[in-house]
Amino acid sequence: MGDSQTWTAAPSGAEWARSVLAAAWSCAVTAEGGREEFVGAHTVTEDGRVLLQVPEDSTLLAASICAPRGEPSAVLEFADVAPVPVRNRIRARLWMAGWFVPEDGRLAFRATRVVLRRPSGAVVVDLDEFAAAAPDPLATAEARLLTHLADCHADAVERLTRLVDSDSLHGAVRVQPLAVDRHGLTLRVERARAHGDVRLAFHRPADDVSQLTERMHVLLTQAGTTTCPRALQRQRADGDG
Repeated sequence: MGDSQTWTAAPSGAEWARSVLAAAWSCAVTAEGGREEFVGAHTVTEDGRVLLQVPEDSTLLAASICAPRGEPSAVLEFADVAPVPVRNRIRARLWMAGWFVPEDGRLAFRATRVVLRRPSGAVVVDLDEFAAAAPDPLATAEARLLTHLADCHADAVERLTRLVDSDSLHGAVRVQPLAVDRHGLTLRVERARAHGDVRLAFHRPADDVSQLTERMHVLLTQAGTTTCPRALQRQRADGDG
């Protein structure tokens, strides 16, 4: 269920995809040899290439050596998971199709297709845009920032709901921070049987954590001068995951 709150100043598809890649700690690889899960085994180059360290006995290593060069032979999948417990924690999924090439003791992945699936739908990311894009500057710090906001500043989160259209808060039982990037903060509004997301845009992009702090203070100041449309019901929503 969507909300009427206007979404503005958001990352492009290529930037979002690069942010998912930068923050992901694990990935799933599907190839002819089957499907394998790798945790803490990949790094990302400046142009978005994935370098994967695999065990010598990995079926993926054998498959990459035997596969015809240049033919798509593998699919990498990365999940963008909300760091704060909310319903439907998967915010996006990133799929990269292509092939592996052995390189300096690792497998270098050369993508031929990049697809980002968000709640609004799937988008095919242009390969040149993907290579040229930079991950959001807050991507690797986002989990720590949102967890701190939810655990230590619940009062601030509730104050920020004063900036949300009253229609979007109708029936709300809980509001949690869902995502933050250089352009704004996204809140998850949970109801008894549904949920929706609303975005609070910053007055200008934040390029680091210190700038983010200033942008949040501006939002809180704005919220302080706005009459709260309604008091959130004090009950916990079930079914988090």
